[in-house]
Amino acid sequence: MDIFTIRRKCNDNTIEITQHCLLRIHQRKISYKEIKNVIMNGEIIEEYPDDFPYPSCLILGTTINCRIIHVVVGINDTKLYLITAYEPDPDKWDNKFKKRKDC
Repeated sequence: MDIFTIRRKCNDNTIEITQHCLLRIHQRKISYKEIKNVIMNGEIIEEYPDDFPYPSCLILGTTINCRIIHVVVGINDTKLYLITAYEPDPDKWDNKFKKRKDC
């Protein structure tokens, strides 16, 4: 999985937003536009190739409003699935929000 393939599918015709994602972004006050910005300008920090039903990954990026956001996306041949998005917890992530802290 590479970020360029994900970015090519990051358009309104190929993005599917899961119910879980809709609920979470509403609760967390993260906009669809912010998520797209993170995908288009961010970097993959974790990959989950065995996720079901599609391989997925965690993308780290900064929104146009300078918010640090993690976005989880799944991908198949035709669609990009938005699974969830959140502001990473500094207690659980290193100071660059790229690596999880040991529990």
